[in-house]
Amino acid sequence: MSVAKDDPIAVRISRTLADRIISGEIDAGAKLRQDHIAEEFGTSHVPVREAFRRLESQGLVISEPRKGVRVAGFSLEEVREVAEMRAALEVLALRNAAPHMTMAILDQAEEATRAGDRAVDVQAWEEANRAFHRIILSPCNMPRLLKTIDDLHAVSARFLFSGWRTEWEAPTDRDHRAILAALRGGNLEGATAVLSRHVQWVGQKPSPQPGKKNLREATYLQTKLL
Repeated sequence: MSVAKDDPIAVRISRTLADRIISGEIDAGAKLRQDHIAEEFGTSHVPVREAFRRLESQGLVISEPRKGVRVAGFSLEEVREVAEMRAALEVLALRNAAPHMTMAILDQAEEATRAGDRAVDVQAWEEANRAFHRIILSPCNMPRLLKTIDDLHAVSARFLFSGWRTEWEAPTDRDHRAILAALRGGNLEGATAVLSRHVQWVGQKPSPQPGKKNLREATYLQTKLL
């Protein structure tokens, strides 16, 4: 018997594991064992396998024949790829959201930006940052597009947390405020131009020798500009 795509147990497992992977609680390369996870959540292997498929679609795990499932690693090239994909898709979403934008929605986005300013740690800031993007993009009413963007945000969060596990300084989201100002003024072209630069700036960082230092520089730029 197949499991429905919206199986609540599979969703709960995938979200819990995603949080652990994104925060760095589970390291890149670590093997995820079906039996251990099934025992932890008090379920069979079927929803665990569905959870693994969800995580794989997000780019958080890799399934290898005869080897099982392990947490995916990432490189600076992947940081750039995700940034460019986000830029293209978020601009598309914002263009479709703009006709449905209201002052109330923009006020909610501004409050999310203020919450980011008040963040006491990287996790709180990332949640506020993601909320801002979700608020201004959701009016596009394109669920598949929004799902893809949300998956890319999850991958971006891994990059962010990897660079700020031991140090944290809340950035000021000037780009968020510039996007809001443009939207309030009816300047969609200005808003999309700032959004595109804002999301993909990390991809412009020159890095001839990818490594931990360069990855940290990339995640630093993300905290400044995402």
